[in-house]
Amino acid sequence: MAAADDAKVIGYFAYASPSEVVCDGDACIVAGSAAGLRAYVLELGLGSAINHTLKKTRFGEIMRGIRLGAAYAFDETAYNRFYPLAKRQGLDLGPEDFPPTATGRHFVRVQLKFRT
Repeated sequence: MAAADDAKVIGYFAYASPSEVVCDGDACIVAGSAAGLRAYVLELGLGSAINHTLKKTRFGEIMRGIRLGAAYAFDETAYNRFYPLAKRQGLDLGPEDFPPTATGRHFVRVQLKFRT
């Protein structure tokens, strides 16, 4: 993996404690902006965004998590930063449509499926 790609910021994630990451189902939410992530935290009814720590997340960190089996839920901005880099690393991803939804939220879930 190219070091330059590893260092690229994809977006932000939030956590209340090291074991309490903000998720949509079982997938860690990665938003393209801090403001967008704060809005998702409030919309999901997880309490005030002030109770959560927001942290930039980089491509290399996400790929390490994915290789360990973690699932990620990307908003449009974050996904559009992530997928070209992931595609270069061999993940079978492409552009996604982000149609308007009733909730105003649309995430693309990415997780590797391991064969057993």
